[in-house]
Amino acid sequence: MIWNASKPKYSSYSSPPPQPKYSAVKKIPFTSQTFPLYLAPMAGVTDKVFRQICKRFGADVVVTEFVSAEGIFRRNQRTREYLDFSAAERPLGVQLFGANATHMAEAARQVIDWVAPDFIDLNFGCPVNKVVAKNGGSALLKDCACLASVTRAVVRAAAPLPVTAKIRIGWDATSINAVSVSKILQECGVAALAVHGRTRGQGYSGEADWHVIGEVAQSISLPVIGNGDLFSAQDVARRRAETSIAGAMIGRAAMSAPWIFQQIKAYLTSGELLPGPSLEIRWQIIVDHCIAQVETWGAEDPAMRAMRSRLMAYSRNMPEAKALREKLQHVCAIDDVRRVAYEHLARNSVPAFAA
Repeated sequence: MIWNASKPKYSSYSSPPPQPKYSAVKKIPFTSQTFPLYLAPMAGVTDKVFRQICKRFGADVVVTEFVSAEGIFRRNQRTREYLDFSAAERPLGVQLFGANATHMAEAARQVIDWVAPDFIDLNFGCPVNKVVAKNGGSALLKDCACLASVTRAVVRAAAPLPVTAKIRIGWDATSINAVSVSKILQECGVAALAVHGRTRGQGYSGEADWHVIGEVAQSISLPVIGNGDLFSAQDVARRRAETSIAGAMIGRAAMSAPWIFQQIKAYLTSGELLPGPSLEIRWQIIVDHCIAQVETWGAEDPAMRAMRSRLMAYSRNMPEAKALREKLQHVCAIDDVRRVAYEHLARNSVPAFAA
């Protein structure tokens, strides 16, 4: 059994050892023997605390929430706060978005100087209107000349640090161009490419098109990381067998079950399908997440209000999920979460944990 309920504070899995800062010889972890699991960058989700949780559960590579190159270029302090990370999170990439090649290149230089990440990641996939309206994110899938200009500028500015990119398969169903875009990115010097199997027009609805992801993986020599509708270890194993992907990127599934990385690794290695942690341990993880979030923010009320959406995600696949969500959407303190946890465990005849 992977999860040990007898010890609190994530003792059921080990923390990765601290890693040194970037050096010119550091590589993105792709070899013929590895199949790295990425935590997908998600705005408002993949902050420092959650990245550490996922790393402890086996995520191989993490990326920051997307960061505005214009904010960095203008040395905006709030933007700079998104760059905070710990050594235990390495290898870690900082994801930038923007459409001005000069500003993107300068932002990359400043990020490298400030925090020394292991790689720079370019966001060419974000579908959010406020990003697309500024010709950022997936908007560049419609402007390949600008996409190429931005990529070349950042690759030159970041060298010898690797630069990766994330794309969607196209702007909409009538303009699926992931294969041609991937070839451009390869020519521009990108070291690896993540492909989300949806168009910008789909947002997060419909199904991810893994046929297109497979075409991209077959068309270029870069490592391709597949992303989209990977909700279980079996999903990852099936897509790995069907395509030539070199790694997998897990997004929404990790929000409700960060232990999915451990499950995927066990299944790919031995075929063993690990159960999820017990209800008691799930609540311990949730409470510990809240504690770490409050410590990071330095103020309980705003931290816990910000945690509400995260708590909604954790409640999925738990008994009485709907009733739990109704309670968790009103929490303002860690003790509120503890109280909900104790009541929930009691109703499900599970001994309360020490938190």
